[in-house]
Amino acid sequence: MKAAPFDYVCASNLEHALEVLDANAYDAKLIAGGMSLVPMMAMRLARPALLVDINRLDELKNIRIEADKVIMGAATRQRNVEFDTELHKSLPLVRDGLKWVGHVQTRNRGTIGGSLAHADPSAEMPLAARILDATMRLRSKAGGERTVAASEFFQGPMFTAVGETECLVEIEWPVWQGPGVVTAFEEVAMRNGDFAMASAACQLQIDSSGICQRAAFGLGGVDGTPLAFPDLAQQMIGRKIDENLAKEIAHAAAKRAEPGSDMHADGEFRRHLATVLLSRILASAGQGQRAALAA
Repeated sequence: MKAAPFDYVCASNLEHALEVLDANAYDAKLIAGGMSLVPMMAMRLARPALLVDINRLDELKNIRIEADKVIMGAATRQRNVEFDTELHKSLPLVRDGLKWVGHVQTRNRGTIGGSLAHADPSAEMPLAARILDATMRLRSKAGGERTVAASEFFQGPMFTAVGETECLVEIEWPVWQGPGVVTAFEEVAMRNGDFAMASAACQLQIDSSGICQRAAFGLGGVDGTPLAFPDLAQQMIGRKIDENLAKEIAHAAAKRAEPGSDMHADGEFRRHLATVLLSRILASAGQGQRAALAA
């Protein structure tokens, strides 16, 4: 199929883009990489009357690495993050998640902010943002600037807190400081590069004796939004993460998910996948860090 007819504006700067959005509320859609929006338009699942192209706005591609956070422009290419070794030191979970995003061609053009704003519940960047509780900075012509935590940003399948005249301009990623930070990210899909049937990711901080000092983890593809479990993560603090603890936590987390069913798998199978994946990554992350410290 082909997209329905639409008008097109190439924004010259951010203020221009916000002005066009303000004048065309409910009819306009922002586009940067287009890796999610264009296929939806081709299938006529999305029919914006106007596309506002922000792909050329360098002001939305800046990256600032600070001691306790990384500020990332929303139009930053996924490939630029994937191959930035300095960013890997600060955001290892984002690096791990990007390995599962689509294909090379997808990551070459896709943007970090585009994936977050699209809010596919099975996508990798929303899951990473939810686990780390990243902060989204939004801007509009009339309302100015506001920030929204990832815990409130994702509100449903492909539905976020971004208003009709707002643009996601920056993402603030918290950086875990200190030694012993380890991450893991796994998912299951029908084919390499397909949408995940279920995914699990974690970021742990383990001390030299193998005790968990800090933990965050979540599940994707098994609910209307990516899920994080800060209360369950708190139960891991002060303990060694062995297979029994990993299974206990994974089962408790998966019980809270409400996966849907489709032609590929029913909800119960997706919940089972989530349990297995989460148990596996929690155990491997904890054991892998202890092995590294002992080496």
